[in-house]
Amino acid sequence: MTPSRQEDAEVPGAAKPFAPGTPLRAAFPLLAASDERGEGLAYLDNAATTQKPACVLDAADAFYRSDCANPHRSTHRLARRATEALESARAELARFAGADANEIVLTSGATHALNLAAFGYGATALKPGDEIVVSLLEHHSNLVPWQAVARITGARLVPLVPDRAGRISDAEVDRTIGPRTRIVAVTATSNVLGCAPPVERIARAARACGAVVVLDCAQSVAHEPLDVRALDVDFAAFSGHKMYGPMGTGVLYGRRELLERTAPLLRGGGMVDRVFEQAATFDEAPCGLEAGTQNVAGAAGMAEAARFLSRIGFDAVRAHERALTRRMVEGLAALPSVKLYGPGPNDRDERHGIVAFNVRGVDAAATAQVLDRRGVAVRAGTHCAQPLLRHLGTDAVCRASVGVYNDEGDVDRFLEAAENAQREAVALMTSAML
Repeated sequence: MTPSRQEDAEVPGAAKPFAPGTPLRAAFPLLAASDERGEGLAYLDNAATTQKPACVLDAADAFYRSDCANPHRSTHRLARRATEALESARAELARFAGADANEIVLTSGATHALNLAAFGYGATALKPGDEIVVSLLEHHSNLVPWQAVARITGARLVPLVPDRAGRISDAEVDRTIGPRTRIVAVTATSNVLGCAPPVERIARAARACGAVVVLDCAQSVAHEPLDVRALDVDFAAFSGHKMYGPMGTGVLYGRRELLERTAPLLRGGGMVDRVFEQAATFDEAPCGLEAGTQNVAGAAGMAEAARFLSRIGFDAVRAHERALTRRMVEGLAALPSVKLYGPGPNDRDERHGIVAFNVRGVDAAATAQVLDRRGVAVRAGTHCAQPLLRHLGTDAVCRASVGVYNDEGDVDRFLEAAENAQREAVALMTSAML
């Protein structure tokens, strides 16, 4: 995949992630290397974490080499540059999400962000008898915190249930979201099936009953443009490490009037206004929700990742990843030994870069190990979505997921490995018993 002429346009203040005409994979140092067999890794575990382009690594490294100081503290030049780096990153991430900078809270990831929305807002806004609607497609990070909030407040958790293909019908939305609904927590893209719930339809139903919408964008942010205004959501969370940025970085977007009503999840230095022996007052959001020393290098790297994606352009990202996903689904569907989960082969465009499958008669973990022996990286397990897997009638699945640097060669290596996985897994188990 190479960027188009439009996507080569300069982004002010951004490092160049790649030269025009250069294969995108070359921008990623880890993937540019070959193994001992002279082969590159077919990395198809992007839903777990993405690899990092050189420009992101350079942005984080540059902060430590040139601007390392504590932001929003001292007045010396390094501290001023650190503050500028942090707030510049916030502004870039706000632009990326379609928000204002004062609506962006910098976190350690989507899990941190969702917990802040749940305990900072939900735990103070809910009362007994209120309902929290949570889809069955959710990652545990957008379920487990709401379970705790329901226990604390006396609210009731109500599941929004998809069919076996991962689709949530209009009838299910109308049945589930009603007069008692106060919060709706939903993913933008399932991290298991890759399907996208009807977020705009869900948001309209929530609006009609005065409910707040919390959107988990961790799996969509690297694949689809994010516009929180157009989606009409109240909170949105995403992680840096799933969008080619550093680990330990993330964002909580909050509608301004709701952020002002959100209590800090963590308390301490850097977020207080006045402190007395028995009480304290806090700064306004977002800084009042960011206790402690912030990960400035990580924020700079995450902002660079946002610029990196913007330079490629999401039209190009979607076209590239859709073609790879189609190739993967069609190839797996042709293998009698493979069972696919989620949308059917004829609905392959409903999968946003993620394919869940199992090899018949082979444990998911064993399948992943066999693929790893062939230089193909996928993930196996429950994917932090145990209620969904029970709904699908399985204990674990393998998951292959694509990114901007993957190509047809990666997919073909994966398909060849999957085709032989049943035979090779049996051979491995047999040798282990001897």
